[in-house]
Amino acid sequence: MFRHPFLIGTLAAVFSVFLGALECNRQVRTPVEVRGERIYGRMCAVCHGPNGEGYRADEAPAVGKRAFLGTASDVFMRRAINDGRTGTTMSAWSTAHGGPLSGPDVDAVIAYLRTLQPGAPVAVDQHQQAGHVEEGARLFERECARCHGARGTGGPNVGIGNPELLASATDAFLRHAITNGRPETAMPSFGEKLGKQGVDDVLAHLRDLQRQAAPPPPEPPAPPPPIPLGPVPLNPKGPEPAGFQKAPATTHAELIHSELERGAKMAILDARAPQDYRNGHIAGAVSVPFYDVQPYVTKLPKNAWLVAYCACPHAESGQLAQRLLEAGFEKVTILDEGLGFWRSKHFATHEGDDP
Repeated sequence: MFRHPFLIGTLAAVFSVFLGALECNRQVRTPVEVRGERIYGRMCAVCHGPNGEGYRADEAPAVGKRAFLGTASDVFMRRAINDGRTGTTMSAWSTAHGGPLSGPDVDAVIAYLRTLQPGAPVAVDQHQQAGHVEEGARLFERECARCHGARGTGGPNVGIGNPELLASATDAFLRHAITNGRPETAMPSFGEKLGKQGVDDVLAHLRDLQRQAAPPPPEPPAPPPPIPLGPVPLNPKGPEPAGFQKAPATTHAELIHSELERGAKMAILDARAPQDYRNGHIAGAVSVPFYDVQPYVTKLPKNAWLVAYCACPHAESGQLAQRLLEAGFEKVTILDEGLGFWRSKHFATHEGDDP
């Protein structure tokens, strides 16, 4: 058969371009996915990482990995984004909780996350769970509690015992995570170590924790109104704070507390989502969400120190501080240890919309 070298080379080049075009087209996002990417970058990347790689702040899980996306349902992700995770730094982002995201916004974020999922969904084991609660509790204490907390919450890693998580997670989703781990994260695989029965025993224990948990609070009847800014600064006639470090440097919480007790002039800004502020904030703080600073810029004083804080301990507050600096504020600092440390020292906090 006759083969012309020039013709063969030309066809190969054309075929290569064609494959490249197919690849480019495959990566083109729909308008909904583009919108979701924009929202994700604005709200979520600060903790979960720009590409969902996780652990950017406060051990936030890797939501862009195949092991997660291949097993997590849209329902699971929607509930997590809408309602948050009680007792963690995962905020409730839906408008029903006073957050910024409508239903279509949340769906757009999920659509974007699906574009990060390589290949088909992961095959999961759907068999009916037949574990033993007592043995599962023993195994959990031995293998899991050091990372996830004694009852699956309060540990350094994902709160696997969180009632909202368990209410939306299927047995197959949890079984796959325990058996196979989460590659490229701190979660190892336990399939060989525990065996199928041991995995089911741990799963039975988790479901028992779910049954013991208090029922989730009812949905609010209507979206709460925006939180008013409140009076700023505190102690308007007080002295200048001493020792505050300009952002991106941080200032120790104990120093901020002592200056507040001394009556120093400052404004304390809660960088978290509004529902987190309502659930508990530093006494005297006002709500200025890190993702929506512009409405507050003209209302904040430029002649007083602004103290940004969150619970990450300073991922969201760092974002808020940076945006304030970009808006022309110069006296901006970040509370170093976050709200958890503030509470651990029994410094004053408050709940509700009022500072």
